[in-house]
Amino acid sequence: MVSDGALQHCLEAAYRYLNYRSRSEAEVRQRLHQRGFDTEIAEKTLTKLKEQNLIDDVAFAQFWKENRLSFKPKSKRLIVKELKDKKVAAEIIERVTADIDDMDNAYKLGCRRMHVLAHLDYPDFYRRLSNYLSYRGFNYEVIKRIAALLWQEKETALR
Repeated sequence: MVSDGALQHCLEAAYRYLNYRSRSEAEVRQRLHQRGFDTEIAEKTLTKLKEQNLIDDVAFAQFWKENRLSFKPKSKRLIVKELKDKKVAAEIIERVTADIDDMDNAYKLGCRRMHVLAHLDYPDFYRRLSNYLSYRGFNYEVIKRIAALLWQEKETALR
């Protein structure tokens, strides 16, 4: 039998953990176990948090995707990996990331970087842009097409 005091203590720990940013259910479960709460108390706490709509893996995955695309743009592949690392269910990940367009995101990132790359010749331009985009998880085909497009736009603007 779970005491009300233990449940309340566990809930308070969960509220503190959720106060910083939204979390997946698995992250909260893992944190509660790390804090030494037994499985029964942790599961009751998770149920209560779900009832209060403080834990929702679909909303969390949507938040994570939007946050990544707005502030630290990455490829769809890296966003999927991050969500898997957060132990979000595969079907939720697939549903939330279905609308991510790597070409569009890579183009936006490349445009942001043009002020640094505009003075370079093509080999240096391509090398630096491809390193920048590959670090953010974009594949070779996307990088090649975006580099060609941005170089062409740069050359056209100079005429």
